[in-house]
Amino acid sequence: MPRRTAPLVLVAAIVVGLASSTGCTTLGPSLGIWAFPIPVPAYKQKLKEDEFWNHERYERAPILGPLTSGAEVVALDPPSDDEVMRAMERVEPVQGGIPFLWERNRNNVRIVKEKIADYIDPPRVYPLIGPAQQHHAHYKCTVYYEDVRHIGWPVPHTLKNEDAREVIYIDHNHLHMVGNVDQACVPL
Repeated sequence: MPRRTAPLVLVAAIVVGLASSTGCTTLGPSLGIWAFPIPVPAYKQKLKEDEFWNHERYERAPILGPLTSGAEVVALDPPSDDEVMRAMERVEPVQGGIPFLWERNRNNVRIVKEKIADYIDPPRVYPLIGPAQQHHAHYKCTVYYEDVRHIGWPVPHTLKNEDAREVIYIDHNHLHMVGNVDQACVPL
């Protein structure tokens, strides 16, 4: 090894050794410089939390028991106000303004929900589920609100639209089992 590179290799080995053994140590390997926490912006954290909330609450299709003959077939509950406002936030976002520079609010919100379709598909076999019927329910949700925008630069002013409205269409689908669901499958 040449004379000039030997001290550099020694210094590099010392730096790597010190970086990997700093802080509290436990038994086992150390992650070194990659053990330090990485800050996550609040905006990105809120996006992940909202994504999880929507997946957990609204993006799953439940599997219900079989339909009884002669009974009226009605869809599950209409969409909740939370579901309507989250769907509206995806279409026209309000969150994320900059205080004293640009802000937007929705005041005096009123939601009207109308069922526009409720029908059931013929039975078919779904993988991992078995024979089932898909039940569709389509809702038209009209949101009436007052749209207030505060603009702070270059000239501070406020814009109000007292008759703002938005129409959101929400589909609720779920499955109904078909046949005798209590009978166990017996291999031949």
